[in-house]
Order: sequence, then structure tokens, then C-alpha cells
Amino acid sequence: MMNRLTSILASLSLGLAGCGGSGSDAGPPPPPPPVPITNAEAVQLLNQGGFGAVDTDAQQVIALGLEAWIDDQIQKPASLQLPHVQAVPPPPFMFQLQEDRVDIWFRNAIHGDDQLRQRVAFALSEILVVSQLGALFQAPHALADYYDVLSRNAFGNYRSLMDEVTLHPAMGVYLSMLGNEKPNPALNIRPDENYARELMQLFSIGLVELNLDGTVKLDNFGQPIPTYDQAIIEGFAHVYTGWTWAGSPNFEQARGTRQNQVVPMELWPDFHDTEPKQLLNGTVLPAGQTGEQDLAAALDNIFEHQNLAPFISTRLIQRLVTSNPSPGYVRRVATVFNDNGSGVKGDLAAVVKAILLDPEARPELPMEIDGKVKEPLLRLTQLFRAYNATSNSGRYPLVVSYILFGQGPLQSPSVFNFFSPFYAPPGEIRDSGLVAPELGIATEYQNTLFTNYMFGQVFGLNQTNPSLGDDDVYIDFSEEMLIADDADALINMVADKLLGGQISATLRNEIGGMLALIPDTDTAVRAAETIYFVVTSPEYAYQR
Repeated sequence: MMNRLTSILASLSLGLAGCGGSGSDAGPPPPPPPVPITNAEAVQLLNQGGFGAVDTDAQQVIALGLEAWIDDQIQKPASLQLPHVQAVPPPPFMFQLQEDRVDIWFRNAIHGDDQLRQRVAFALSEILVVSQLGALFQAPHALADYYDVLSRNAFGNYRSLMDEVTLHPAMGVYLSMLGNEKPNPALNIRPDENYARELMQLFSIGLVELNLDGTVKLDNFGQPIPTYDQAIIEGFAHVYTGWTWAGSPNFEQARGTRQNQVVPMELWPDFHDTEPKQLLNGTVLPAGQTGEQDLAAALDNIFEHQNLAPFISTRLIQRLVTSNPSPGYVRRVATVFNDNGSGVKGDLAAVVKAILLDPEARPELPMEIDGKVKEPLLRLTQLFRAYNATSNSGRYPLVVSYILFGQGPLQSPSVFNFFSPFYAPPGEIRDSGLVAPELGIATEYQNTLFTNYMFGQVFGLNQTNPSLGDDDVYIDFSEEMLIADDADALINMVADKLLGGQISATLRNEIGGMLALIPDTDTAVRAAETIYFVVTSPEYAYQR
């Protein structure tokens, strides 16, 4: 960073020197040339806005600049999942297509040209949660299409995303809005409150009132102010009545099919409650409105709530950049969420851009709150991208990734995601008032399982193995083997690919000590040991 500051000061000095005396009419000097982007800065952006930096992408970031690279990524079309899943011949049991759904997720994450869009979609999938583990186990098409909704809307408007998510059958099944019907005391039927609660608590405004900078508002007694109460939950629950599978012959016997699980739910007016409904901020929906009118007004009511901008901004910052954004960081991003500069609220393209270009995303000097722990799935995809992971069949059949890594695409154990955004492990982090959400799944069992998987991947599932099966995903470190007799060159190459060249003296010395025990001629083992040391190190698990 000092080199960049020196360059700026030098450019300013040259500009001042060229101004001449007061009688000069040469005009103002040309602006100084832009400060070159370093490889480390390019890698940092790619790890925040993608599934693992690779050299070709880093060179593109350096050539375009940070902002231009983001703009270019925003324009790229979405890599989708549903067309792939639909093209697979139907298996004997529908749940078997979940493997194909996970396969295409990995293909898009590893090879997709729209890295930023896919990374934002993944972040959204951990906020607006649905999961294979539960009622959607037999609905791979619905899950694939739901993820495509997130991908297509990753740079759209959050209000539009709320609408599509609310009416998507995957969400309808997962949070039991599908088939929700108006009250009928004679049959002891009351509207289901599940989606009403979670849309507010997890997907939009949270449990307590927030300032624009994400800090909690307190009442006169120093207590947090709730955003809603039971009456408001019931009001929204009554809004979400009358919707079920599209194209059904009737409401009570509606069934999901391959066709209607990928189109919005359909309203049956006779099952929608048309009575008045209490919403947020004192709003009451009048009686006699249609289901479509009630739904639009209710979602507008949530979208207009003052909590939406700081709540969603904080969640996206945590998923992309840092677990502990300062109030200033949240305020700056939330301000863009409320107004993209053209009077538009909820513009996710502007919000993501603000997140990635904020000074706190790449501070001049290291801070205690910098960065975050990488999620296990992101550690895996970074390794796969760095070492061209593939299989002889071209497939990535990692459908049990939620067991191996503690998480997988749309495989959360509950609507509360794989980990809580408020999780703080006991000790220094908690005592400092900080959080580390990803450590919520870093149990002793899970860490051991992940480390053992990396061992098998690096030492067994690589290009030197002559016994690879068609679906075995393997990495290729043949480039490392060519220089494996030179310990320093080998460590530098692996550090460049996996750490952006930033390796501590401690880790370098540990690897060097191990390599000293391995004959220079045993190039495969030397390369594998070096990669294994890095991918299981704290430095690799930390996203700068």
C-alpha cells in the first residue's frame, strides 16, 4: 500500500510542478495515470466476488480495473441449473436428480463465466433459504429453478426478488405457504404463520428495529424495540392464503408435478381471506381486496420498512467480505440500497458494487475486523478452480457435500442457514464483541472430516492416479511436479495459486521442513504435500 501512496504523491508532485507561473495559459495538467492494481488486490476481489481466484481472471481484473471488472460481471448472463436437470433422463426415483442438481451447481461455480453473479446467488441462497433436506427431497426441479431465480435476480431489484421467492413452489412447500387457506373455525383451520414469520425475521427486516448503520435502536429503558408482534404475524399469515400448485383441478387436491413445480403458485380466490389485516408500521389492509392486491401491498409494506436496507446490506457484506462490518460500512451500503443514485431502492447490482468497492473491503492498513473465515464449500471450490478439477465423465457428483463439508448447495439443515450470522465462538472473538458465523459449523468432527477429505483429494484424487473412476473428481498439479525438486519455487507456485502469493514465514518454513524429508525425485509427493499443507492451513481458511 505504501508503493501505491508513493505513486500517487509522485504523480501529484509532477502535476504541481507543471503548473508554471501565474501568467501561464497552458491549462490544467492532465490527471495522473491510474494506480496499477496489484495481483494481491485482484486475487482479493476474485475471492470476495467468486469461487476462487485463478491467474487468468486476476490478469483480467488487473487489465480492466476493479470497478470495470464488476461492471463486466454484472452484464454477464446467468449460468442456470434447471435446463441441465430437465435434460437428464428421469431416474427411477426423483430424488436421484438431486445429484445432477448439485453437479450443475459445481460446474457453474467452477467453470461459470459469471463468477460474481453465481457468488451473489450463493449468498442469497443462505439468506432466502430453502433446502433439499426436508419436504423438497423429491423436488430437484423446484430447487434448481429456485436457485435460477436467485441467479437471475442477483443484480436485479430486491422487491422483485421478494415477489418471485414468495410465489415460488419451492418456498411454498418449504415454509408451508402453499395450500395455506383462510380461517374456518368449524374445521379448526387457521392460516399457517411459518412464511409470515421467516420472511420478516430472516429474509428482510429482522427481529428488532435498526438504525441505518445496522446498530440496534433502543427504547427509553435501553431495550431493543421489536419490529413486529403476534398480531402482525397473523396479519401477514392471512395475506398468504389461497395459493397452491398452478394448474390444479381444485385447491384441496392440488399436487406438484414436474411442470408446476417450476412456475409461480396460483391463487384460488375462494380460499383467500378478504378480511382486514394488520401489517407493519400501523398499516392495515382494507377488507375486500383480492389475493394479488393483498400480496403486493404486504410485500410493499415490508420492502418500505426502514430495517430492510441495513438488514440485507449487513447479511450480504458478511457473506461476501467481512463478518464484522463497521457501522460506517453498513451505513454506506445501506444508503445505496435505499437509493442507487437514481432514486431506486433495492438495486442489488448497485449494492453489490458498493460492498466490493468500499474502502473497508480492501483497507489501506490491516484491521482486526478485516475479512472472514471461508466457508468449507468455498475452500473446496477454490482448490478445484486453482487445479482444474474435473472427472473423466465431466460430472461433480458431490450430492453428500453437506455431510462431507458441513454445507452444500441448497442443503441447509434448517431455514436458519448452516450457521447463524450472530455466532461468536467462546474466547477471544466473543470477548471482543465480534462474530465469526462460519465457525458455527467448525466442529471438531467437521474439521476432521474436511481435513481428511482434503488429504484424499490431494494425495489420491489427482492426475497421477491410474485407477480413477469415471465420476472421481480429481485435481491436476502436473505443473507443480515440473519444479518440485526446487522447494522454494514449488512453495511460491502453490502460494501464488491458493494464497495470492501471501504466505507467512511460519507456513513457508513448515512446508520447507517437510519437503526436506522427501527425495527430490519424488515429485508427486512433494507437490501433494505442499498443496495439502496450504489447503489445511489457517491462512487458506481466512479470506482477506
